[in-house]
Amino acid sequence: MYKLGVDLGGTKTEAVLLDENFSVIERKRIPTPQNNYQKIIDSISSLVLDISKNVSDFSLGVCTPGAISKQTGLIKNSNTQCLIDKSLKEDLENKLGKKISIENDANCFAMAEATLGAGINFDLIFGVILGTGVGGGIVINKKLHSGRTNIGGEWGHHTLHRNGNPCYCGKYGCVETYISGPALENHWKELSGKSQSLKEILPNIDNEYGKKWKVEFLENFGYGLANVIDILDPDAIILGGGLSNIDFLYTEGKESVYSKVFSDLVDTPILKNELGDSAGVFGACML
Repeated sequence: MYKLGVDLGGTKTEAVLLDENFSVIERKRIPTPQNNYQKIIDSISSLVLDISKNVSDFSLGVCTPGAISKQTGLIKNSNTQCLIDKSLKEDLENKLGKKISIENDANCFAMAEATLGAGINFDLIFGVILGTGVGGGIVINKKLHSGRTNIGGEWGHHTLHRNGNPCYCGKYGCVETYISGPALENHWKELSGKSQSLKEILPNIDNEYGKKWKVEFLENFGYGLANVIDILDPDAIILGGGLSNIDFLYTEGKESVYSKVFSDLVDTPILKNELGDSAGVFGACML
């Protein structure tokens, strides 16, 4: 049977059609509609119909920001806020006339990397998304560990600074409000007075405010992942999302993490993903 996966991201939606050997038959990306739930439903449906038009039988998996509440069946904890409290699974099934599987995007990323990517030789993987939001997924012996209430791996909403930055979740000081892409860009503007993207920021961090920005980024990154290692003690951590392309996270960032872990021996590999920004969509196919 063919496998079709959809990755609903903050800025782009990607679909891929695989055969039973995980070889790519077709793939396509489109922009994600912003702040409009019905347009998201329509765009995913159109993408699925387009990419599957030449096959008759396929399974369908969707990875999305947030998770499905076991109590209500609705989306919770999503930084794409128009999804919150919506019946995404049911609405897509009704639109497409087909059963689907839905899972958190970080869980799909972790599953794909553990099975096909950088984590293939490790038993316990913590997969990290650093992008528009901050998420995580846990895979143990190639099986996803979602947790009792589907929040396993949600380190982005650990409290990093008490009474710190406000978060869409209603709390203050969450990891996501310090080391997500938008948070880092906002902090750069606070320090420099300039509204710039991360691509514009990173080549220009040798001045006074740039050095301060980097030091604070590394400190927050270090404390955030050190807390994860103290709790989970994974065999490897794999970074994904747009920020995973920042080279100093694997050198100075790793040193910052190691310096904060509660152990006399710290050698947890912190690895770059091998599947690129398509890991989530491959994980969706695996659902």
